[in-house]
Amino acid sequence: MNKLHLLLFTLFIGFVSITGAQEKKKIKIEYAGKLTIDDENYPGAKILTRDDAQQVHIEHGGANMWCDKAIHYSKDNFIEAYGNVKLKQGDTINMTSKYIEYSGITELAFASGDVVMTDPNSTITSDTLYMDRTRQQAYYRSGGTVVKDSSGTITSKIGRYYMDQKKYQFVEDVVLVSEESTINSDFFDFYSDTGYAYLFGPSTITTEESKTYCEKGFYDTENKVGYALKKARIDYDDRIIEGDSLFFDNNKSFASASNNIKITDTINNSIVKGHYAEVFKEKDSLFITKRALAITVQENDSIYIHADRIMVTGKPENRIINAYYNARIFKTDLSGKSDSIHSDEKTGITKLINIPRLSKGDKFSVVRKPILWNLENQMTGDTIHLISNPESEKIDSLLVFENAFVISRDTISENGYNQINGKRLVGLFNDKNELNQVDVTKNAQSIFYARNDKQELIGIDKSKSGSISILFADGDIDEYTRYNQIDGNLFPESKFPEKEKFLKGFDWREDERPRSVDDLFKDDPPLELPVIKGLEDYIPQEDFVDDAMVERIKEADERNKTSSNITSKASRNLPKPIKKTNGGPVKKTISKVQKQKVSKPTIE
Repeated sequence: MNKLHLLLFTLFIGFVSITGAQEKKKIKIEYAGKLTIDDENYPGAKILTRDDAQQVHIEHGGANMWCDKAIHYSKDNFIEAYGNVKLKQGDTINMTSKYIEYSGITELAFASGDVVMTDPNSTITSDTLYMDRTRQQAYYRSGGTVVKDSSGTITSKIGRYYMDQKKYQFVEDVVLVSEESTINSDFFDFYSDTGYAYLFGPSTITTEESKTYCEKGFYDTENKVGYALKKARIDYDDRIIEGDSLFFDNNKSFASASNNIKITDTINNSIVKGHYAEVFKEKDSLFITKRALAITVQENDSIYIHADRIMVTGKPENRIINAYYNARIFKTDLSGKSDSIHSDEKTGITKLINIPRLSKGDKFSVVRKPILWNLENQMTGDTIHLISNPESEKIDSLLVFENAFVISRDTISENGYNQINGKRLVGLFNDKNELNQVDVTKNAQSIFYARNDKQELIGIDKSKSGSISILFADGDIDEYTRYNQIDGNLFPESKFPEKEKFLKGFDWREDERPRSVDDLFKDDPPLELPVIKGLEDYIPQEDFVDDAMVERIKEADERNKTSSNITSKASRNLPKPIKKTNGGPVKKTISKVQKQKVSKPTIE
């Protein structure tokens, strides 16, 4: 083939292609039972009606439409369809209504009257619906309903469907109702093929078991799992979970939370804080770590427990707190440390427990022994029990099992300590939560700095006995009584042997004492919170009538302009622009909306 033939062949193919494209743009009447002309009422139009055999059949660009009556404006390439209208696009889109008008130039359709549009994944119903075949979008703005069998029914004032992406954008008064849950949101993106829902603005997911609130979130309506971000909160029957990021599985009544977590027990008036938590509602269990802090809220003086990990288990009437590793407790008049703390809210018993994995010969076993401070008194032992009155929430007594040791610093001497040790200790508190009486039993030993009323040192009393009972006043030893004393001496300070000044096992740990809630965390390693990623910010809907559509309408107007300068019918019934969305002006972001990344939150 020479160059001339090649050029002619190319021009011929181009001409055929252009002609084919132009022909494809023309609305075709495939079937009509009757054709009439009524120039007085429908100038330039053909009126087509059905017969007993079948409806009027219309085709355009791969879309087919059937109706009882049609008015065809061939010059405008425009048609109006009335009565039992059905529109079918390929194998996926089917729409029925009482009325449709359609422009073959702009490929815009306007349907009204009991509109129902279906695809393989969902069904839209509305009084009016706009369809843009060029962009493959459908749109309503006067209220509509979308049904997806496995996900539920969605209603909203404004809805947009991106057919290629199987994506809906709902705006204003959005409600999704399914058998398991009800979702309310201001802005709601939904993918009909996957059942994925993206929530923006104040949103709630309500089930029989819980109510989840967020202002940015994701929910898999098929699998009943999701994420809540931005002011995220989950309300169970007796717990409120708050955090920067919440994951929830409504199949299991399970939730996990990351960063700045607060979990409130609404029945027992307690709070747990941290930066990672897991809650199993059905098992009545809670696990929290990363600066974990349990707070038992009391009217006058709350109790704070901190540890590497905290578990809260049991029914609301029998909550148990277990704090593991480097556990610490604080209230204004009492504080303590131990390897772990066990607190039973029903019985009022709080146990400070030693490290079972460390042997007595281990150099850390003494340092890590449970310890309590009350006023100026330091108490240690292998295990310590604090016993509170659950009704009054006041501490009644304490028990120290094995190797009980009480130390208080003599406030006048330079390096003197009052000391008592024995096998077991029983302490009683007064109404002010001050240690009032201490009884040490079995192999009791003591060192007291005895002073007169003028606080002058009389001598240093060291003795051994079967047991000792001590009474305190204002935090100082007021009087003591020994039972079954074995030996004892009162030494002048100058004659008291230096090596005798400390009982065996003496370990003054004042520098470890927490004196505030912040002190509970002072030995913790630096904390770096993970970065939460995954959910894009909300992208407002652009005008359905965007710049590209305006150009198509202008093209139709120019092509069909008459001598009297009357524009074509292509611009009839177009929706007015939305003035504001999400508190701000509408953005021209059609490309962004169509390409919005579908992703779930991740934590890095």
